[in-house]
Amino acid sequence: MLILALALSPAIGFAECPAPPDVRSEMLNLIARSQAAQTYNDGRRASAEMWEVWLRAPDEAAQEVLDAGLRRRDSYDFAGALAEFDRLAEYCPDYAEGFNQRAYIHFLQEDYEAALVDLDIALDLQPLHIAAQSGRALTLMNLGRIDEARAQLTEAVENNPWLSEAALLAEGAPLGPKGRDI
Repeated sequence: MLILALALSPAIGFAECPAPPDVRSEMLNLIARSQAAQTYNDGRRASAEMWEVWLRAPDEAAQEVLDAGLRRRDSYDFAGALAEFDRLAEYCPDYAEGFNQRAYIHFLQEDYEAALVDLDIALDLQPLHIAAQSGRALTLMNLGRIDEARAQLTEAVENNPWLSEAALLAEGAPLGPKGRDI
């Protein structure tokens, strides 16, 4: 009975997750749109479309697990969300968003070392994942690795100037420019 339940459970059965599609050109277009945006609304629209790309799972089973994890996360069931994202990462080890979402749960639980591991995996899989870049910067900041955090967030903001985290790079902000001599 247990074997049957496992075989029928999405993302745990005997099926293999298909390779995620190559979204590089789509992301480059969205990055160009965000960089060229002249208004807040246009910039935020490009940012939202980036999320649509990242949240597009490789198959229906992966999408169901991702969506279940997001629902659990949004209802503050972090243990349940973590279990779903663990399942997703196991089923689709080449899909960056499973690792990015799992990193976010680790971050919320203040397990910054675990978050950093997952963010590094996500960025190895999808170097243009700007949310993972930003999340990595925030994680590094919380680990006290300020210079690395500043460099990572600068890269993220260059890719998408409309990130709210950009405020952390302002003068006087936690990742802002180093002090000047008088």
